[in-house]
Amino acid sequence: MTEKLRARDIMSSGVQCVGAHQSLFDAAKMMRDLNVGCLPICGDNNKLTGLITDRDIVINCCAEGVDPATVQAGSMNAKVHWIDADADAAEVLTTMEENQIRRLPVIDVKSGHRLVGMITEANLAKNLSDDQIAEFVSRVYATAPMSDRSDA
Repeated sequence: MTEKLRARDIMSSGVQCVGAHQSLFDAAKMMRDLNVGCLPICGDNNKLTGLITDRDIVINCCAEGVDPATVQAGSMNAKVHWIDADADAAEVLTTMEENQIRRLPVIDVKSGHRLVGMITEANLAKNLSDDQIAEFVSRVYATAPMSDRSDA
């Protein structure tokens, strides 16, 4: 059954972007208000340009003594991985596992590369088999470098 699932069936819709020119302080307030730990970053053309996490803000800004109100969200852009809304569940898992990522933006390629949702670990847990989840966990967490592990 899960082979017929598409990214659009797994994702959470209604994702809100932080603008590339908005501050990290704005992004942090959005995260608080939306009760999320990650936001897509969209450029002036409303296209996905990156992702920012609460951890990014803390580690790369606050912990460095930088005022988050003075840093644009777009300056934090790193390579962003995404998936087409019509991709199947296996492709979603492969993309997340190979890149060791826990959040995956969903783009509707047919509608002009519009951001339509986000797939998180919670989405996977709700929609995929126990075996698929176990594989995801073993490939994303068990192989993470020691510096990225919370128990290191």
